[in-house]
Amino acid sequence: MIANNIFKAIGDFCTNILFAPHNAIRSMDNWWLQNTVNWLFIIISFGFFIYWLRELNKYKKAGNQ
Repeated sequence: MIANNIFKAIGDFCTNILFAPHNAIRSMDNWWLQNTVNWLFIIISFGFFIYWLRELNKYKKAGNQ
């Protein structure tokens, strides 16, 4: 019974607390505001991808393959 309560607590935390901002975003009427989070993730991911490619190029030039 204790393990069941732990999983119910985790599910309740995820549903009511972690997803609350996403539910607020979903109820907006403006498409641009709704997709701001997606665009931020895309920009951050692209920045990390460029950083990773530069690091790979630096190690390749140094001969550390």
